Amino acid sequence: MRTALLALLVLPASLIAACGDNDIPAPADTAPPAPVQNDPRFAIDGARHFYLVGNDLTPGQDELTIHVTAPAGTAYVDAWIDGNPGVRLDDDGAGGFALTADIGGLAAGDHAVLLAADSAPTAFARVPFVRTHPLYFMMTTDWDFSDPTAVSTDFMDQLHDDHPSLLITHFVGPYTFTDPAVSDAREAELVSWIKAQRDDHGDEIGLHIHPYCNFVEYAGLTCNIDDSTVYSTDATGYTVQVAAYGDADFRTLLETADQLFMERGLGKPITFRAGGWTASIETMRALAATGYVADTSANNWARMEEWDTPRGGTLYDWNMEHWASIGDTSQPYYPNQDDILADTAPTLDILEVPDNAIMVDYVSVDEMVEIFDENWDGVSGLTRPTSYMMGFHPSDRFTADEQDRVDGMVSHVEDYLAVDGNGPVVFALLRDMPQVWRR
Repeated sequence: MRTALLALLVLPASLIAACGDNDIPAPADTAPPAPVQNDPRFAIDGARHFYLVGNDLTPGQDELTIHVTAPAGTAYVDAWIDGNPGVRLDDDGAGGFALTADIGGLAAGDHAVLLAADSAPTAFARVPFVRTHPLYFMMTTDWDFSDPTAVSTDFMDQLHDDHPSLLITHFVGPYTFTDPAVSDAREAELVSWIKAQRDDHGDEIGLHIHPYCNFVEYAGLTCNIDDSTVYSTDATGYTVQVAAYGDADFRTLLETADQLFMERGLGKPITFRAGGWTASIETMRALAATGYVADTSANNWARMEEWDTPRGGTLYDWNMEHWASIGDTSQPYYPNQDDILADTAPTLDILEVPDNAIMVDYVSVDEMVEIFDENWDGVSGLTRPTSYMMGFHPSDRFTADEQDRVDGMVSHVEDYLAVDGNGPVVFALLRDMPQVWRR
């Protein structure tokens, strides 16, 4: 009796055809039990493991496609997604069956497709997949010095060659255009180079300010040399806190930088990071008032313990005090108008994106991977968009070891790119983050 029943359940295709299409049962509403293990006679391909949940910046990966190559004699294949009523796969006429399903309504998390052939009582395969929000990976450069030098520009050219989908937000220093040590010819070379990064690779040109005296005085202000985070005084202005310049004076610096960039065809910068991460709420107000949409001065200060020495001056202590709540997993927020660490109303119209993986000067590849793992466990779907920010200082001091760290981390995250279906990682630019995190 059991043998006869099974024979009826798995009829040859020729016999089913002879009975007519009307004799083929419709897909069952209730999914059959999952198999103990997938039946190797059925080859399944086309499915990703990870599918993005979309937002205003990043389109969702809302279409699931599966192709099944079935054993000879298989008449039809049905599928059930998360226990929903079954659907029949299309017969491709060559022993294969295809499913294209809209999964845009599925929430972030674990999901599965069950597949059964010819109304068999048990599925021949279970195909798991994960819906996940994006993990935005942002690579940045801080132009601490007037000339990043060929050491760094050559490295960045190679970085783009080795990782073609990588995007970089370059925080360019306006002192490149006010430092008398930079010749007109060299300035032209640097302008041409950074334009090529934008035009050929899609990179972003943002703004980085250390309040060098040559730039501050070009803006018509008196240079502050006293409020250094490293020395008792700094005649160059390089190590002076950005926060030492109040709202009005900092607006002047921003407007001067905008002018310098615009005159050279670089466009108006709309994203910013303060030198030494030394931004204050007055800095943020000035940025918001002058058309900047995002800042990334909030610093994961505990990762820069190298500066926690007497020779390090007050830089570590300044960051520990002013960015006290920022850590490995800190995420974008809109700062309160009076409290740079709070996100309560009323807020400023500028997004703060914490520099949670800071700069490669201070973190090894292992540390950067550790921070990455703190933000995503490598398995589950992210239940909200997540940001990961890292960077480096382009200069003649940019060591081979630091270059290896940058390349090593990019290589690591490339194993989890959403475009390949391997994870949630999306290469991104800072300027686009307000489309994800709306005020």
